[in-house]
Amino acid sequence: MPLRYYEIAERDIRILNPFSLEKLMRVGYAAQLRRGTRILDVACGKGEMLCQWAKHFRIIGVGVDHSDVFLAAARSRSVELKVEDKVQFVKGDAGKYVIQSASYDVICCIGATWIREDFDGTVQFMRPGLREGGLLIVGEAFWRQLPLPEDYARSLGEEDLRMGFRDLVGTLKRIEDNGMELTSMILANEDDWDNYETTHWRNVEQWVRENPEDPDAREFRETMRKDRETYLRWGRRYLGWGVFIIREPKPVVG
Repeated sequence: MPLRYYEIAERDIRILNPFSLEKLMRVGYAAQLRRGTRILDVACGKGEMLCQWAKHFRIIGVGVDHSDVFLAAARSRSVELKVEDKVQFVKGDAGKYVIQSASYDVICCIGATWIREDFDGTVQFMRPGLREGGLLIVGEAFWRQLPLPEDYARSLGEEDLRMGFRDLVGTLKRIEDNGMELTSMILANEDDWDNYETTHWRNVEQWVRENPEDPDAREFRETMRKDRETYLRWGRRYLGWGVFIIREPKPVVG
């Protein structure tokens, strides 16, 4: 779907993933963020994560996104939380952003590993930008149960299939195959998913009611209704999502 659909579906959401503010803060504690920690967030959306972490942990952050709508919200939020001197938001293609070697303590991609095709490509894209001992924080979907029902598997779009989501053990193997080590994870629950999905339904339906003559109105309503049925039929049971904190393993001597 075009970016405009998500700008509408997420117009009154601050965290653009099935995640609560409380869990976002838990990620910060798990990553042991502290004053002066330098963070890059690629595909940062509305920048809520960086803004909250700047307020509570006093980090210094840069966020990159291609949506003017989301970036305007991010900059406004930084002013609201009085952290505009600690975070910077840059417009650009997150997957093509030039990450300077060994420049960040933490690099994040939360729910947008499609920027470099999939999880593997995005991890390898971010990894060279870490300072020694640095962390990657990746938000990624996974399958709660396998095998998937045949009807659900057939319903998956090309993008879902290309991303190659796995179950949690498969996700661990994927992390290790990329030369990294899983140090912590915080997972979304059904309430997180329900809040995220139902807000999409409400926002799209409200926008269509307000803009019935818009050339995108029919397609956006049909997309929302199809996504709603898929979520209720299969997604709520089978599709998980979580934030995984990973780092390069330290060699064991002896």
